[in-house]
Amino acid sequence: MKSVINWFEIPVADMDRAIKFYEPVLQVTLKREQIDVAELAIFPHEDPATGGALAKFDGITPSSQGAIIYLHTDNLAATLDRVSSAGGACVFGPLELPRGIGTIALFTDSEGNRVGLHQPA
Repeated sequence: MKSVINWFEIPVADMDRAIKFYEPVLQVTLKREQIDVAELAIFPHEDPATGGALAKFDGITPSSQGAIIYLHTDNLAATLDRVSSAGGACVFGPLELPRGIGTIALFTDSEGNRVGLHQPA
């Protein structure tokens, strides 16, 4: 097993709003796709076995409860500044983890999800 993460989806209620939030925050361009009943905006990824997307389809609702995914950042402070500028809010951290693991923080996004950020040491 290369990684325990294979694919993740962040639920969204308004895809345009969510894309306008995540693209400047993470400084990426998301690729929009329609797959059957799901509207997706896929995050860039090099490894075809690992990736993720914003997802809009019946039966999912953005939430600040439940599982937390951590997105990579090279500069946690700058990314949190962009979260704030994009209309999100830091809700925890930054917290430096022990044993040189890095620094983490949690934020709420434009849709009300709680999402983590991890800056490796």
